[in-house]
Amino acid sequence: MAFDYSLDFDRIDFRKEPEKYRVGRGEQGVLLVEPYKSEILPHWRFKTPDIAHESSEKIYSMFLEYKEKGDFVGMDMARKFLQMGYTRSRRYTNYKGGRKYDKKGEVNERHIDEEKAKSAAIFEVKWKTVREDEEYLKMKKEHQKKYG
Repeated sequence: MAFDYSLDFDRIDFRKEPEKYRVGRGEQGVLLVEPYKSEILPHWRFKTPDIAHESSEKIYSMFLEYKEKGDFVGMDMARKFLQMGYTRSRRYTNYKGGRKYDKKGEVNERHIDEEKAKSAAIFEVKWKTVREDEEYLKMKKEHQKKYG
């Protein structure tokens, strides 16, 4: 199911109205869903492997807290931030400054940044852990069946 961008996200508290949340694909909507964005975003960092480790551990612990509370939306948002930690680190691994294209629309030359590759690998482990979590998958299926 596609993410519903017609909603007025600034006015929705998805913790109070989880029925309005749609899982979406990949990282879709990650920076729109409150209050989760404001809770998780300050901890999302990947500049160095040490920072990525600390960040991914914190976001994973938030995933577990949301899970303990039965808060699927929070769990899914934590998953999205872990996935985004992986994908953004990979982009910075491959392209200096994280920019694939130059101002003319041409693909920039690839430069492999080993440090960012390590950050990506750190996030990838946590992302795979949460996306394969049995309780998460069960709650995801229930949420989609109930709300679309």
